[in-house]
Amino acid sequence: MRAVSNMTDYFIICSASSTKRVQTISEGIEETLLEKGVKYWHIEGKREALWVLIDYGDVIAHVFHSNVRKFYDLERLWHDAPKEHFSTSCISIKSKKI
Repeated sequence: MRAVSNMTDYFIICSASSTKRVQTISEGIEETLLEKGVKYWHIEGKREALWVLIDYGDVIAHVFHSNVRKFYDLERLWHDAPKEHFSTSCISIKSKKI
């Protein structure tokens, strides 16, 4: 984003097929970074979980419901920004403390 805007350096854009999954992903981002001492500046959309925006200043995470991502199409809106694509599978791990 740095090349086309001064609002942030990076957008992270991901999506999920249900509001529950959007909530889980956004909470995972928030919790993981908080464990590392990184606190968000602002968060929007958490209750509705159709589009959760988590602003960390230099990085803004967008977690969309799949249909909402298609509608707003941020990739088209910011098509001039350099892109990196990542594909990953979600793996649920339950840990037990003994």
